[in-house]
Amino acid sequence: MRALKTAIILFVALSFLTGILYTVAVTVLSQLMFPQQANGGLIYRADGAPIGSALIGQSFSGRKYFWPRPSATADFPYNALASSGSNLGPTNKDFINQVAERVKSFRESGIQGPLPADLVTASGSGLDPHISPAAADYQVMRVAKARGLEEAKVRALVAEHTKGRQFGIVGEPVVNVLELNLALNELRQE
Repeated sequence: MRALKTAIILFVALSFLTGILYTVAVTVLSQLMFPQQANGGLIYRADGAPIGSALIGQSFSGRKYFWPRPSATADFPYNALASSGSNLGPTNKDFINQVAERVKSFRESGIQGPLPADLVTASGSGLDPHISPAAADYQVMRVAKARGLEEAKVRALVAEHTKGRQFGIVGEPVVNVLELNLALNELRQE
């Protein structure tokens, strides 16, 4: 009976410690230290309605928008509930066909020469909201032409939205596609 009483006390104490206290502590710390990320990185319109998340990619297919990195989520692109890689290797016939189809769409939009890999391959999570500055640069001509803008103006906008390495050393420079496309829409209204 004594062992059962000890087990019940330990169960209740550890449940409180790990189920409530730890959860509250992590929530409070994340809200204090990283409020934007803790709340999903949501981006809002001027009227307060959410447009999307800076942390999860979104589908853009029109010629006047920068295209994101392809999504690996099958049924619904950029579905956070289905986050995963495709698990297709570079010698897999399905993977080769997917990449060939993506290259074809870029060729049809007038882009020639070698393409950055991030324009034709999905990221590990399949939800990456970023592309490389090189991938954005490859799309400048198409976007500028579709919007009737000077290429230099679009390139300047890409440069303005390019984020460097974290802490100056971690990772590679990236461009958030949603933020860049929203800035393009605002540029059009000027």
